[in-house]
Amino acid sequence: MDVELVLRSTRVITPEGTRAASVTVSGGKIAGVLAYDADVPAGARIEDLGDDVLLPGIVDTHVHVNDPGRTEWEGFWTATRAAAAGGITTLVDMPLNSLPPTTTVDNLRTKQEVARTKAHIDVGFWGGALPDNVGDLKPLHDAGVYGFKCFLSPSGVDEFPHLDQDRLATSMAEIAGFGGLLIVHAEDPHELDAAPHKSGPKYTDYLQTRPRVSEDAAIEGLIGLAKRLGARVHVLHLSSSDALPLISAAKREGVKLTVETCPHYLTLTAEEVPDGASEFKCCPPIREAANQDLLWDALADGTIDCIVTDHSPSTAELKTDDFATAWGGISGLQLSLPAIWTEARKRGHSLEDVVRWMSTRTSELVGLDQKGAIEAGRDADFAVLAPDETFTVDPAELQHRNRVTAYAGKTLSGVVKSTWLRGERILHGGEFSEPAGRLLERKN
Repeated sequence: MDVELVLRSTRVITPEGTRAASVTVSGGKIAGVLAYDADVPAGARIEDLGDDVLLPGIVDTHVHVNDPGRTEWEGFWTATRAAAAGGITTLVDMPLNSLPPTTTVDNLRTKQEVARTKAHIDVGFWGGALPDNVGDLKPLHDAGVYGFKCFLSPSGVDEFPHLDQDRLATSMAEIAGFGGLLIVHAEDPHELDAAPHKSGPKYTDYLQTRPRVSEDAAIEGLIGLAKRLGARVHVLHLSSSDALPLISAAKREGVKLTVETCPHYLTLTAEEVPDGASEFKCCPPIREAANQDLLWDALADGTIDCIVTDHSPSTAELKTDDFATAWGGISGLQLSLPAIWTEARKRGHSLEDVVRWMSTRTSELVGLDQKGAIEAGRDADFAVLAPDETFTVDPAELQHRNRVTAYAGKTLSGVVKSTWLRGERILHGGEFSEPAGRLLERKN
């Protein structure tokens, strides 16, 4: 096919490194990564990006869109606009907080129908593993979900109950039997029950109610079961650095284990959370600065595989000043890339590292081999970033339905200048195109 578009930049992040290049696009795909001064094919439009960095669109595999059913919390229209504003071109929606949850094929189809006309970026879906839906797992797998989420402790919503150890083993064995992926909110309910039960506005009190040992114990048990069953498992939103030796050892032993963490664990610390500021509340919680340092070390050495947002919004009214009762979730779609880049560069990491953690490895997690890199044959999904420009976070400028953010007033590096989906610019200068996202399904 004829080349329709050439994106030229002095800094293009490719799998081989960062270099000056001209990226050609044809039919929504990357046709080639050519020399910077390569001739522009006849009839092609050229976009000269100057020194702004061209990077592959971010792929966020942990997003709670809450649509349908709790659209006062979020929705596909607002979530995908916020994502595009943050350089994210693909998200995978979590199965809970929507009504109905994605726990049957019919419920999946309901959610897909709602998303179809609202998605500004590409959207895939996780299924859910509940105590009573083992028979629905294989049909959901065949219908194209990317894997199955379960909780080992109460999820916070009644329609998505957690799995006890017997039900976990049953679901894991079923999923392993057809080669699926189980993704796990790993906090041990017995350790949570044994922790102090405190309420009120003090963050230090809240932190005691979700101790590190709750994550450590749950992950230890998960590893043992995955090893016994030969199952592929993924630990969601790792917060406790104490679990890192367990994870590292399991990987060395060949357990099919991957692990994610989130921007809020990598950029915010317990020491800075004001009392009553439940915009910082999430489960598991933001921990101390020393814990954060170890999470960064684990990213650098590959113990932690990737970074995702765990965007989990709610209405402002649910973010009360009592940490015990406030909704636990942080809205991070629009700010995840600049938040991570701001901290990563301070710690000596490159944008190539950020792309690996937030695009390449997340794409690999769910088998999106057409995403996650700038190379011929992949989708022409891009973010254009001015890495040295800074901005101060103003909640009024966020695209989330509820403009509650733990980053309010923070100065971040990295301004997303434009976002591209299959060679079409979907965001530029704060203006959005009409929704052009596609609904994605896992390849059988």
